[in-house]
Amino acid sequence: MPRQPYLCGLDAAVDVVGGKWKALILWALGDGAPHRFGELKRQVPGVSEKMLIQQLRELEADEVVHREVYHQVPPKVEYSLTDLGLSLNQALAPLGEWGARHKSFIEATRTAAEAATEAAAGHAAR
Repeated sequence: MPRQPYLCGLDAAVDVVGGKWKALILWALGDGAPHRFGELKRQVPGVSEKMLIQQLRELEADEVVHREVYHQVPPKVEYSLTDLGLSLNQALAPLGEWGARHKSFIEATRTAAEAATEAAAGHAAR
């Protein structure tokens, strides 16, 4: 089935950074220095190795992340942002600032919603 055209620029951008981990990976690579896989794994707490590999492959396919393989013993691989990735990180910065400003409110709202859902589930089970 052919890919549908993007509806707008936001649609295209979300397709590149969509998911739980990609924005955090981009943030971890945002200092401009190359990072080895183990460093990225430590900088993105909670991500599994399998998911990190998958997300890095997708970001590489979108030409947002560059993967450099050094043929040496032991083998060495480093990841860094491409120019496209650097510009994407710059575009994500205001979103991160918005999240930082409203983090407490978002956490409180989510906690209240989860508590209400649990209470309703408990009430329905009786």
